Amino acid sequence: MEAGAQVWISDNNGDEAWILAEVIRRDDNEIEVFQVDKADNKFTRPAETGGSVKYEGVELANTKLSDEEKAQGLDDDLIKLPHLHEPALLHAVAERFFELKIYTWTGPVLIAVNPFQRLKLYTTDILESYRREGLLRSQGLGDGDSSLGPHVYAVADSAYRQMMGEERNSQAVLISGESGAGKTESTKIVMLYLTTLGASSGQEEGELSVMERVLQSNPVLEAFGNGKTLRNDNSSRFGKFIDMGFSRAGHLMGAKVETYLLEKVRVAFHASGERNYHIFYQVLRGASEEQKKAWEFHDGLTNGLELPNYFHYTGQGGAPHLRGQTDEKDLEVTVKAMKTLGWSDETIAEILSIIAGILHLGQISFDVEETDGVDASVISNRKPLEIAARLMHVDEDKLETALTERLILARGTEIRTKLTPEKSIDSRDALGKTMYGAMFLWVVAQVNKSIAWENDSDIKSCCGVLDIFGFECFAVNSFEQLCINFTNEALQQQFNKFIFKMEQEEYERENIQWAFITFPDNQDCLDTIQMKKTGVLAMLDDECRLPGGNDRNYAKRMYEHYLPEKNQTVSDNTRFHATPIQKSKSIFSIRHFAGLVEYSAETAFLEKNRDEIPLTAQNMFQTAPSDLVKDIYAVQKAATEESSAAQTKGRPAKSKTVGQQFKEQLSSLISNVEKTDPHYIRCLKPNDAAKPLMLTRERLREQLRYGGVLEAVRVARMGYPVRLVHTQFYQRYRMILPSVDDSILPWSLEDGNPQDLCVKFVDLVLKDGKKQLELIESSGGKLDAKEEGISRSERIRRMQRQPKVIDFPKSDVQLGNTKVFMRKSPHDALEAHRVYHQHASATILQSWIRGMIQMRKYLIMADASITVQRFYRGYKGRERWTSLRRADAGQLLTNNLRMQLVRRSYNKKKRGAIRLQGVYRGHATRRIIATTKVQTFVRMIKKRFIYRKIRCAVLSLQCKQRVIMAKAALFELNREQKDMGKLKENNDKLKSEMASLKAMLAAQAQSAASSAERDSDMLKKQTQIELLERRIEKLEAEIEREKETVKSLEEKLRKQSESFEKEKTHMQQSHSHEMQLVEAKRQVGQLSPSQKSHKSMSPKRSNASNNNAEKKIDESVMMPVLPANYVSPEVVAEHKARVARLEEELEQERRLRREADQVIRKIQSQSSDVKVQEGEFEERLQNDTEQKSISDNYYEEDSQGASTSLSTTKEDTDVDNLNEETTANEVENDQQSQGTPEVVTAFSDEQKTDKKPSAFLLKSPSEYLPMIRRGFSLSEKKDEEELVSVGWKVEVRNRKEREELLRDEVDRFEIKMKRFNSMLEEGIDVTVWQLSRKIELGGDEKDEFGLKSTAVTVKMHRRGDLYVQAVLNFSLRGGYISKAIGRHRADKTALEPLSLYDILEVKAGCSGYDQTKLPTSSKSKAKKSQNDNKQSSLFLTIKASPTPEASFRSYIFKFKSRGARNDVLSGLRSILADMQINEGVSISHIQDNTAEEEAEQVMVPLSEVHNAINREREAYDRLLLLLLQGHEDLKEKEDELMDVGKKLDTVVKESVDKDRVQANDSKLIMQLSKKLETLLMDNEDLRDQNDRLNSRLVSVECEKMNLMGG
Repeated sequence: MEAGAQVWISDNNGDEAWILAEVIRRDDNEIEVFQVDKADNKFTRPAETGGSVKYEGVELANTKLSDEEKAQGLDDDLIKLPHLHEPALLHAVAERFFELKIYTWTGPVLIAVNPFQRLKLYTTDILESYRREGLLRSQGLGDGDSSLGPHVYAVADSAYRQMMGEERNSQAVLISGESGAGKTESTKIVMLYLTTLGASSGQEEGELSVMERVLQSNPVLEAFGNGKTLRNDNSSRFGKFIDMGFSRAGHLMGAKVETYLLEKVRVAFHASGERNYHIFYQVLRGASEEQKKAWEFHDGLTNGLELPNYFHYTGQGGAPHLRGQTDEKDLEVTVKAMKTLGWSDETIAEILSIIAGILHLGQISFDVEETDGVDASVISNRKPLEIAARLMHVDEDKLETALTERLILARGTEIRTKLTPEKSIDSRDALGKTMYGAMFLWVVAQVNKSIAWENDSDIKSCCGVLDIFGFECFAVNSFEQLCINFTNEALQQQFNKFIFKMEQEEYERENIQWAFITFPDNQDCLDTIQMKKTGVLAMLDDECRLPGGNDRNYAKRMYEHYLPEKNQTVSDNTRFHATPIQKSKSIFSIRHFAGLVEYSAETAFLEKNRDEIPLTAQNMFQTAPSDLVKDIYAVQKAATEESSAAQTKGRPAKSKTVGQQFKEQLSSLISNVEKTDPHYIRCLKPNDAAKPLMLTRERLREQLRYGGVLEAVRVARMGYPVRLVHTQFYQRYRMILPSVDDSILPWSLEDGNPQDLCVKFVDLVLKDGKKQLELIESSGGKLDAKEEGISRSERIRRMQRQPKVIDFPKSDVQLGNTKVFMRKSPHDALEAHRVYHQHASATILQSWIRGMIQMRKYLIMADASITVQRFYRGYKGRERWTSLRRADAGQLLTNNLRMQLVRRSYNKKKRGAIRLQGVYRGHATRRIIATTKVQTFVRMIKKRFIYRKIRCAVLSLQCKQRVIMAKAALFELNREQKDMGKLKENNDKLKSEMASLKAMLAAQAQSAASSAERDSDMLKKQTQIELLERRIEKLEAEIEREKETVKSLEEKLRKQSESFEKEKTHMQQSHSHEMQLVEAKRQVGQLSPSQKSHKSMSPKRSNASNNNAEKKIDESVMMPVLPANYVSPEVVAEHKARVARLEEELEQERRLRREADQVIRKIQSQSSDVKVQEGEFEERLQNDTEQKSISDNYYEEDSQGASTSLSTTKEDTDVDNLNEETTANEVENDQQSQGTPEVVTAFSDEQKTDKKPSAFLLKSPSEYLPMIRRGFSLSEKKDEEELVSVGWKVEVRNRKEREELLRDEVDRFEIKMKRFNSMLEEGIDVTVWQLSRKIELGGDEKDEFGLKSTAVTVKMHRRGDLYVQAVLNFSLRGGYISKAIGRHRADKTALEPLSLYDILEVKAGCSGYDQTKLPTSSKSKAKKSQNDNKQSSLFLTIKASPTPEASFRSYIFKFKSRGARNDVLSGLRSILADMQINEGVSISHIQDNTAEEEAEQVMVPLSEVHNAINREREAYDRLLLLLLQGHEDLKEKEDELMDVGKKLDTVVKESVDKDRVQANDSKLIMQLSKKLETLLMDNEDLRDQNDRLNSRLVSVECEKMNLMGG
């Protein structure tokens, strides 16, 4: 075990059992290794105490076989392994299992691993190949070693060929293993092979052959003796030995079946997930309708449950189905096998009827009934009893007696006792087990009767197949496990003897000495179990015979015999164990060959051993009306009673216990096996899950141990465990003597005898070991590696770790005829020296190789240095030549540089002079402008000072006047306070208010009674209001028409006045000489009334010179001819009067409307139980009227361009007028300069109004009158013009109109797309969010906004002719105030330009982010922005290509209108499409680049070109029409979504308004109640004050009277 060697380390904690590891180091105390497949897993193991160095749980691993060696079959037999131990066997079996090689030889034993899958190993061709090879080998024609691999066929063929040999010895194939290991299948395969080889062709026509009858016995035995367990679906619950008899010619004549220890307890109980015997489920699921009716199997009985789940004996484990087969088909196979064995239909029917009767027997339940003061059991339901008695063919009364009573014979007298319900249940289960066990024995007897041979003289030899249960060790072990392990212990002893015999034969065959070898024996364990009087089974039988015997007394008896000393836990023979804790629980342990097993005596050992049939049951069976039942009972009685039981004195024969029966059967089995030549098959189960290609090494090791394979290996290791062929031994260990000359000990085996060379090698090795030992002793215990005169290889060997000197007895190595047999110590020594010399040789080779590597490196470096020097010299020469060229070029550059410097200095001075002149001139100009501004500012300050002084004086004057007025009002109030009449008047007012409050409360009380009347009144008033509203609408329309007429007439008058002014001016110039005459006439009063009226119609806005001229001109003389469209002032006045009349009617209608509104409000207040005084209604109505008048005035000003002044208070008039005049004058001057006098007038008039709330903040007239929308605004008209319907959405009369409309729409669309380039170059104002998504180290995504709700201007800047060179610039823009005052922010870039080439996708809406969650630049605008961002139709998203910093980039635009968004969306997409098609991608079929590549010019007809162009045009038109139609549909969908959103907002607002109205109503009620309380309190105060005043008056009157009297 030197460093580098592979070893096996025991795994005490895991499921691997053994771990393959490699040695790191070792010494005399411990060994350090690391796991091969996990190099980090390092650990150590200590050395065992003893003479030789051996480590705990460490075994040397075998060398891994190559593929060629495996192909030669070197891994077929585990005995051929150099190291034969537990991990080697386990590893070899596991490797072959994963290669689907389930069979392996271990000497004479075949190991069979269950693959849990179907393999093609049992075909007819494979069977024929083994039969052919066995036949040739038996005739001496075949090879000694089998060319075929290990197989069950090989074992069966070997047994058959040995049986047919000269000695004609009987053979036995012993198959063992635990449940689920494949024993039953292996038994079938062996029987199939033996029956195939022994088949005879001499049977009569129509008669079944012996082979068929023997094979057909298996389904019957499996149906009655096999069941499903947790480990196996078809587990044999009994052991069987099938003895097949063959004639002299080798023909199969018949067979006999012997069974062992049927598990009858399974009839009454089985665990969850398991099943009872197969025959029960086959009867329940496979019976026909007629049979179910006869056996009382019907649906009404089970209440919906499946039959197997309903019956007690079959439903305890859930009645699962078997994998790969059905109970219905299995019943058919079983019945067919019964018929094949010669059973009649009546017999089969009776057998199945008894099975059904046992099932009904399990359904019988018991109740308690008190009889003579004792609880006795009675049958609760007699129907199952009747059915069971009928089907089991027994008397019903006797069955009832057997279940409820117990019969005891005492000296010829019968004693009957009643059973309790618990005992009755036990009696029922015991009766069922007895019935089934007897029937099973009868079935086995019938099978033997069918397949047995006729004459014993015809049988020359036999071949038996034993299918026996394997070694068992559970958590709780009972009597059954003791019997099973006893059987395996006896078979293991026979197996050890067989192995010893095989070893003896091999040693004799090889001519080696073996007399000193001793083999282990387990006879002491068998004696502990089966010895008479003192054995475990004998003590059990003795305890069963005692009247008061029980399990605890039985355990106590064993403790007293095997452990007589106090505190003794192990018996003298070391087989019986029991600790004090185990003694208290009646537990004992027996050390078997496979290990220590604990048995619990309190698991009904005595009851299971007795297995007695009650006398009542015996009476029932003996008097049964059915002959079959009597025959079954007879078979049971013959098997259980002693053969020499002579009935004397009228007493029945003694029955044998189960232990006695089992010992007799086992001794008979062992004697039969010892008479035969045994062949062993050990079946192994790779895992408990029954899954293919899955192996648990720990479970496999347990089975190898329990199956005796490891015990056989241990027996083999007692001799010479290591065995090598001569050639292999010599080739493996020749390297140990490298210094021996080839002439003395050749390296090759070609010229010498391998056996002689091996003998010579062993002698030389021992001789060399002695020399090495003497040399070490002479050198002081260690060889010096620096010793002079030794070779280099010897020096290297001495530097290595020296193994122990080879010094072992020569008898430990035996040289046979073909093999070398070695014990473990010489083998370990040879292996250690072999590894030592391998390491030394490897070190020598490494030294030579390292020297060669260094020499190669030196040569490479020398060549490289020469090459580098050559290149360096060339480089230096070129560098010198380059420096000369650079000197010349430098001189030339210096001259040019000096010239440029002088030129630059001149230009700099020139630009400086020009700049200085510009600075001076600009400074002078700015100084003049600044002076002007200063003068203007000074003048303004002076004017403002005068204005403020006057304003302060006016304010002082007003304050003084107000003080005077306030003092006067205060004096008047004080005077009234002292006036007693005034106080009475106030008191009367309070009383009137209280009366009104009481009246309101009374009206509130009466409102509930008159609700119907109020509703009708309200309905009438509402109808009246609707009529009034319609009337008001008509009047308003008529007023509007009249106002338009008046306006047109005034316009005409203005034009007339202008024409009159022109005529008058002309006449003044032409008739200036008549001015004096006209003036004289006017002075004397000769003007007519009509002329005066014309004078009054002259324009007011004429200048002063024209007016003076008018006064001096004689209009009668100057009157020109009137135009055709002349309008007289009388007509205008008439229209104005009509307008005034209509306004009066409108005011009257409004008054009626207000009255009706007042009535409705009263009714509403009454319906809501709120009392409001009459004055309060009038006050509210007055406020509404004022608000309405304000809003009307506002709309009137908006429509006519005039202004209406509101009344102001007298105190504020002076100051306000002063401010307003100043402001109006300033604005008027500005507006006059711009030429808009109407706007100036309106603005000035608006400034003169009171500072009251805006009309929009007051109540709108729409609350009382419906608003009528007259026309559209300018923007709305523009939008209306742009909304042109598509061709398919306009009603057309023919196809031509439809095509024209579509063509026009396409033209508009194309023009609009082309116009977008210029619009984008000019700039678009939008609100932008820039989103970047980054991936952090942990894989999480993080969103970052480069811009948050920023107002920018997006412009497209083209850096060339191609769109690929264009970018989108983002410039910050100012707000509304900046635009209003004309201030423009400098072009400040908000973001890096975005290239059109980087745009990946343009989407409508806010794609990739929720628009309502978009961040804002400030927190105060977050909520407002969230509300504004609800409409996704205003958003547009541009997805850009990712960058190294961001995996995702997007630009989110928000527009002011949806139309603007759609235009930008279509335009951007069109630009991207143009960029892709015109500058990168070709989609059309017209373009064909292949034509350019062709060398020859191809002439294409012009018609084909035109056709291709037409097809492309049609495709383009089709796509364009589809695009337009989809665009229009999307717009409609967006409109629908917006309408839905508006409706939702309206609903939300209405709900909010309702909540607000309810809150206001509740507040109003609270205010009214508080006011009422205040009034009541004030009333009380007034009463008190009135009383005081009355008392004061009385006192004053009394004083006056006193004064007058005095």
